[in-house]
Amino acid sequence: MNQSAMCGVRIAGSGAGIPARVLSNQDLERMVDTSHEWIVQRTGIERRHIIDQATESQATLAGQALRRAISNAGMSPSQLDLVINATVTAEMTCPSNACRIAHEIGAAPAGAFDLVAACSGFVYSMNLAESLIRCGRYRTVGLVGCDVLSGSVDYTERSVSILFGDGAGAMILTRDDDARRGCLYQAMGADGSGWHSLYMPRRQQEVPASDATNPIPIGLLRMNGREVYKFAVNKFREVIEDAMAATGLKVDDVAQFVCHQSNIRIIEAAMERLDLPKEKVHINIAEYGNTSAGSVPIVYDEIRRLGRVGEGDVVVFIAFGGGLTWASSVWRI
Repeated sequence: MNQSAMCGVRIAGSGAGIPARVLSNQDLERMVDTSHEWIVQRTGIERRHIIDQATESQATLAGQALRRAISNAGMSPSQLDLVINATVTAEMTCPSNACRIAHEIGAAPAGAFDLVAACSGFVYSMNLAESLIRCGRYRTVGLVGCDVLSGSVDYTERSVSILFGDGAGAMILTRDDDARRGCLYQAMGADGSGWHSLYMPRRQQEVPASDATNPIPIGLLRMNGREVYKFAVNKFREVIEDAMAATGLKVDDVAQFVCHQSNIRIIEAAMERLDLPKEKVHINIAEYGNTSAGSVPIVYDEIRRLGRVGEGDVVVFIAFGGGLTWASSVWRI
């Protein structure tokens, strides 16, 4: 039965999964030619958390975050109709990690699949899940954004190794009687012409001629920092301007802008261009680095626990990443 005209969508709960192991800038100084001051000046990152590969994985970290989100929502895993796991670092492509996560937390036989959109993955998942609920197909969906890029980083090369950490964030979205709640506007985009600016080749033949001399081994993350920075700064501004214009909202109408934590310089440049107040943009990159698909939901879980969002507030979610991809989602909480 289609109930799109009579239901809203509520963020019922959130949670995060952060590895205990810390990789500080001082640790990196002993691994690669860099310094704490150099990293902080260029990225804002002071430390990042990484998994213990003997006991932890993308699936275990994502499962931890989803369990906490379910608990925060006051629900049980059996109430989930669908589990979406946004990641580029699943251990296997078959089965999907979402299937394993759903089984481990007790959510089976809920539908489950992985979604691959790099750092934009969680916002893509939010937009998809909200639409599925609002059209009446599903009642309650568990979302996870989680990447463990520590296994895909060359720690002898400083341009990539300093940026990324491991982390997971999760949300529970559920049908609500208040039709005013949920997504007010959403956008998702991609430009595959820039794919080689941020990619993980599996075979030598996948490496473009322009990157043929890159010393980073096949199978590990490669990035053209200059191109990614230029793309991110411009797209960050464009995505927010588009969302505000489409909804008619002003900055004063928004309680929080939940932004992907890519680089402090990118975030601050966008804030300056858009005149966003510091109190409306929570920044945690100093502690976690860039956690890719985990970034946006970790930020949301933190501001929720800090009491910075409440019922009726408008929140704008923004992400951009490999693909190249970008996404926005404007919500009334």
